[in-house]
Amino acid sequence: MDLIIDALGVKLGKRTVLTDVSAHFRPGRVTAILGPNGAGKSTLIKAAAALVDRSTGSVRLNAQDVATMDPRARARAIGYLPQDATVHWNIVARDVVALGRLPHLGAHAAPSPADHAAVERAMHDTETVHLADRPVGELSGGERARVLLARVLAGEPRWLLADEPLASLDPSHQIDLLARLRGYALGGAGVAIVLHDLVQAQRAADDALLIADGRVVAFGPVAEVMTADALARVFGVRVAALEDDGRRLLVPVGRIERA
Repeated sequence: MDLIIDALGVKLGKRTVLTDVSAHFRPGRVTAILGPNGAGKSTLIKAAAALVDRSTGSVRLNAQDVATMDPRARARAIGYLPQDATVHWNIVARDVVALGRLPHLGAHAAPSPADHAAVERAMHDTETVHLADRPVGELSGGERARVLLARVLAGEPRWLLADEPLASLDPSHQIDLLARLRGYALGGAGVAIVLHDLVQAQRAADDALLIADGRVVAFGPVAEVMTADALARVFGVRVAALEDDGRRLLVPVGRIERA
C-alpha cells in the first residue's frame, strides 16, 4: 500500500506552511523527513495522517484519499506518533498500549486473544514489558516515549508516521528504536519519520525527503539526497565523511557562515 503525496499545499491560518509537496513513499522502506526548524516537517506528517486540512493536492493510500477514508479504517491503516504525545490519565503502561487496539474493536467488544497478543508483542518490541504495571505518570520521559510508541505498534498499522521519535531517548535507545523501526518496515509496513539527527537518518533510512521553507529540495535514496552540497545548502553545515561498517556517512562538523 503506497503512500502518495501529490502537489500538497497546507495553510495554517493565513500562513502557507507547505507548497506543492510531492513524494511517493513505498512500504518495506524507511523514509526520513529532514529539514531545518520551521521547514514544515511536522505539518507534512500530520497532513499525511489527515490531521490537518490541506489547501491543495492530495494524500492517497494507493488510490484512496486518506481524508475521505472511514476514520476507523484510516486509524487501522495509519499509525501516528506525535512529537509531543501525552497521556491525560495516569493509567498503567499496559492499558496505554492497549488503546492502540481500539480501531480493531467493535462497539462494546472485549479485547480478543489477538488483541492481547498484539499488545504484548508491541511492548516486547519496545522493551517496555517491565513497565507494564507502572502508572505512566511515574515513568521517565524516555520510558513514556517508548510506551507511546508501543501504543502505535499495537495497532499494527500498514503505515507508521512518527514525528521526532528519538527526542526523549538516550543514544542506546535511539539506536535500538531505529533498528526496530527498520524491522517493522522489513515486515512489509511503511515507515516515515521526522528526524533532526542527520547521522541517524543515514544509518536508518532507505529514502530521504529533504524540505526547506515548505518545499521539496530533494527526494529519493538517502545517498542521493543527503550530499555534502545539499546539507550545506539546507542546513548551513560543513560535513566530513566517516566510514561506519563499510558505509560512508556524512557527519556535520561545523557551521557555514552565511554572508
